[in-house]
Amino acid sequence: MSQKPETLTKKDVARRVAALMDEPIYKSEPWVKAVITALGDLMLEADPELRIELRDFGVFEVKKTKAKPKARNPKTNETVFIPSRRKTHFKPSKRLKEVLQTPLVELDYKVPEGSADKGLSPDEIPAYTSNGVGSN
Repeated sequence: MSQKPETLTKKDVARRVAALMDEPIYKSEPWVKAVITALGDLMLEADPELRIELRDFGVFEVKKTKAKPKARNPKTNETVFIPSRRKTHFKPSKRLKEVLQTPLVELDYKVPEGSADKGLSPDEIPAYTSNGVGSN
């Protein structure tokens, strides 16, 4: 079983902001809390959809979903009706997406057990393009 990833909190974000701004953490905490609260409030107030675009970071969206008249409860196998509702979605910026899509082998990270690229060197991994098709 794999280890749980590290979880960062608002306090950790405030520490990073304080370091970036060369200010003490007690000055950055209220600003970080205010920004996160504002984003959450804007999403809660979505009427019924909303798009929050933060350049070089990504887009937060509140979207409508369609009703699912024949969904199945996997535990009881019973057919249930799920009404249309709203959901949140995050789409990372191009810069974030490119960095996150760098193969783990190239970054010298441990590749998860059972992965198709387990044991391959960076030279053996086909080149990846944003459309998902290798360039080799």
